[in-house]
Amino acid sequence: MRRGHSRLWLLAAVAIAAAVILVACDNAVEEDVLPDLAISISQGDSAVRESDVLLSEIVGAGKPVVVNFWAALCAPCRLEMPEFQRIYERRAGDVTIVGVDIGPQWRLGTREQGEALLTELGITYPAGTTSDADVNVKFNILGMPTTVFIDSDGRLIRTWTGLLTEAKIDDFIDELHEG
Repeated sequence: MRRGHSRLWLLAAVAIAAAVILVACDNAVEEDVLPDLAISISQGDSAVRESDVLLSEIVGAGKPVVVNFWAALCAPCRLEMPEFQRIYERRAGDVTIVGVDIGPQWRLGTREQGEALLTELGITYPAGTTSDADVNVKFNILGMPTTVFIDSDGRLIRTWTGLLTEAKIDDFIDELHEG
């Protein structure tokens, strides 16, 4: 009888964990307060004019902002970054995309490896890193990659954990413009 109870507990634990993961993958929120973040931009065009900038300054430019948190040694991040590059090439006029390497905080690569990945993949959208030790808590980063979608009024609308396709990113950006 005890053995049956332990299996039941195990099944319950697995079900709860699965539910938590599903909720974390797409967390649409309304009028969530946007935490600020210091970002050291190492590349990109005039969309982000300063090398050291606060996220609140980027959001203050009047366009929706998409922040993609990634790591150099994260395989899904590597697959996703070209998707963001294509979006950037098509939609830079109506959305600001910023990549933030948090690999050093996750022990998934160094800053140098992050820079090398940007070069290897031909990424040209604004990207850099942060030394903010609280970035994971501030943005509820539970896995890699994590992307946050911020409307033009500076409200955090959606957090997505996991790989995004170009079509899905487009859909989420369209929602930012509709809201």
